[in-house]
Amino acid sequence: MGRGRLHHGNRRRSRSGGPRKQHHTLTGMLVVSRPGAAHVETPEGDLELVRHGQREAMNGDEVEVAIIEQRGRAPRAVVRSVLSRAVITFLGRYAQAGPLGAVRPLDARIGHDFFVVPEDESPRRLGVADGDVVVARITEYPTRKSSPVVTLERRVGAANEVDLNVESVVASFGLPGDFSPSVLEQAEKIVADVDGALAREPSRRDLRDELCVTVDPADARDFDDAVGARRLPDGGYELAVHIADVTHYVGADTPVDNEAKRRTCSAYLVDRVIPMLPERLSNDVCSLRPGEDRLAMSVLMRLDARGAVTRARAFPSAIRSAARLCYDEVDAFLDGSGTVPDERVAETLRALDEIRALRERVRRDRGAIDFETVEARVTLDDAGHPTGVSVRRRTRATGLIEEAMLLANECVAERLASAEAPAAYRVHEPPAPDDLKACLQPLRELGVLDGEDAAGLLSGSAHAIRGVLERADGLPCAPMVGALLLRAQRRAVYLPQNLGHYALGASAYCHFTSPIRRYPDVLVHRALKALLSGRAEGPEMRAQAAALPQLCRTCSERERAADGAARASQKIKMAELFSERVGERFSGVVSGCASFGLFVTLDETYAEGLVPVRALGDEWFSYDDARLTLTGEESGEVWRLGRRVAVEVTGTNVARGQIDLALVRGGRPRGTSRRADTPAR
Repeated sequence: MGRGRLHHGNRRRSRSGGPRKQHHTLTGMLVVSRPGAAHVETPEGDLELVRHGQREAMNGDEVEVAIIEQRGRAPRAVVRSVLSRAVITFLGRYAQAGPLGAVRPLDARIGHDFFVVPEDESPRRLGVADGDVVVARITEYPTRKSSPVVTLERRVGAANEVDLNVESVVASFGLPGDFSPSVLEQAEKIVADVDGALAREPSRRDLRDELCVTVDPADARDFDDAVGARRLPDGGYELAVHIADVTHYVGADTPVDNEAKRRTCSAYLVDRVIPMLPERLSNDVCSLRPGEDRLAMSVLMRLDARGAVTRARAFPSAIRSAARLCYDEVDAFLDGSGTVPDERVAETLRALDEIRALRERVRRDRGAIDFETVEARVTLDDAGHPTGVSVRRRTRATGLIEEAMLLANECVAERLASAEAPAAYRVHEPPAPDDLKACLQPLRELGVLDGEDAAGLLSGSAHAIRGVLERADGLPCAPMVGALLLRAQRRAVYLPQNLGHYALGASAYCHFTSPIRRYPDVLVHRALKALLSGRAEGPEMRAQAAALPQLCRTCSERERAADGAARASQKIKMAELFSERVGERFSGVVSGCASFGLFVTLDETYAEGLVPVRALGDEWFSYDDARLTLTGEESGEVWRLGRRVAVEVTGTNVARGQIDLALVRGGRPRGTSRRADTPAR
């Protein structure tokens, strides 16, 4: 049995080991989970750093590390050099320190205080006072011989005027601030002018009399897709997907386009949206608002009675959405407990739901993998204080929109790929065998894997992965099984060439359906328009083809940053919510196991907290990284994924989004109020 380090609850124990030996070097990305705890992600796996092994590197930096081995311990690493820096600007609190200014980052993972030199006029120019929150740009990084230096870019406000924790997320992930005056000026001059576009463009079809609707979350403000569907006499279906025609209004290399290219995507934080496009476009001119004429790029598809596509056409159009529906009311209509505006809308929704069921079967048969995920979002009051948790799951309503969007994306990608058009394809490669191998033992521990399944899993069979997920469906361990297999997947990225999408089982795939919030979709729209109009070999597409490799890399990187910021902001507000619940008890399930403790996901809110290993008992615990278990060496008690537990909230660290838990022994959790911890249904 492979074993990790030994950990002890309340006693101390001496360590022994042979001399350290340095081996080959690797490059990777440094990840600082908290001050003093860091690891580096390398092609050969993750390596913890030795004590003080971080040196002058900071979170997110690309680093070269030396591997250090010590007898009886897992290999660890020490940073030798920083190859590229990730942190450029950060949010911090300013203080005057004699002739120097000092800025302490709000993100404690940065690990350094920075100085403003006396000759720098930025504090005076910005009117910064002691204690103010500022955005600082690094001009000199720390070295062994010199202190780091910054200049101030912006005064955010006094400490009591801003939510410091969420603002630290914005700065730490490098999310953009306000739009520049030139971008806003261009955006404000843009008008919809649907009739003018129809008059000038013979290829644009007028579909304003064709019924279509938007279906979105209740709090959505930008509507970039509308759908319509109807049954055909032969038993098949016609499906129409209409997407906001952003590129009609945003030309290449204009101020708005260049800013969107820099942002690459919208970021959806717990308390705000940081949009890719100015509000004039995202919420007005381009948004497919009900009852208003709007320009779109439409994909009209014919499906047979089994859901297979028999024909697909794409073209520019003009539409008028008949209704703005939200998921809850569509679900209520589909289960018979609610109504919709009229019978035409009702028939459209019934047809869309039938298409959903057919397409789910088609994708299942070809090996697509559906990971059932739950999205827990903290709800806030007008002052930004958490009030509860809203839990979103996949439903028939979300499914019918998802299947329509997936199909439109596939049809567009197949058209572009067959013409070898220069576009940003969404590529998902099969998982690495080693990553799948690491899942085997934990899945056996959870009781959802046998020998035959294991062979299929190791081969990367999508059908085998789906089989394991289906075997776990309905069991308490199902979320852990999904999380294990999801972590084993490679992350989907944008690439200038089509390499297919493993999880979807699609031979060609791209993002076409959200150009208001994703720049790759803008690139796809331009490529599709050029192909439809016979300009695929023109200068605009040649320029796009030359820029695609870097654009795809940037879009993939910024997408990761936006996703990370969204998760971090949610964790902060979740910790803030539970800071008022210290001493309360909850039921949960062990969802993660590490050398330093157990992660527990609470039942109703899906909040995750940590039970530190020292709180498990007064004995030594051995960590098995193959089985993902902690075992008491005296009691023999095994802590594994999926085990149900009762826990008590012992504390929180809001700035880090951390919830601290302790096990409740010998009893059920006492009843708690159903106010803030009850999910909205």
